[in-house]
Amino acid sequence: MASWQIWALAAAAFAAITSVLAKIGVENVSADVAMLIRTLVILAALLALVGLTRQFQALPTTSARSYLFLALSGLATGASWWCYFRALQVGDVARVAPLDKLSVVLAALFGVGFLGEKLAAVNWVGIALIAAGAWMVTLKG
Repeated sequence: MASWQIWALAAAAFAAITSVLAKIGVENVSADVAMLIRTLVILAALLALVGLTRQFQALPTTSARSYLFLALSGLATGASWWCYFRALQVGDVARVAPLDKLSVVLAALFGVGFLGEKLAAVNWVGIALIAAGAWMVTLKG
């Protein structure tokens, strides 16, 4: 397995754990406060990681373009979390999380549409199956 695949699978596992923990965490607190707490924990962890690995010197050498797109990505992440926490407050994690994963489908479409990435027919079949599967998990049976 390639290293990117290992990292991607680890990200998926942590995202799954995150969903369950977040659902429990929003039971007795507003989605906004829950998101603030989560963000502060992430900020503290990243400050420690970047400090321990001595990567702060990269900040002044990072391009303005990178700062712009990372800032926009951060805003998109915040909007995603805001919507996700609200969905978790009213919905089952077993249905909310798979529907949220339609982001996989959208990311593939955006990669093709905006970044000019190429996908083979088998990839398109996979995207369609992910979309159908995510939607089917949301249905009450």
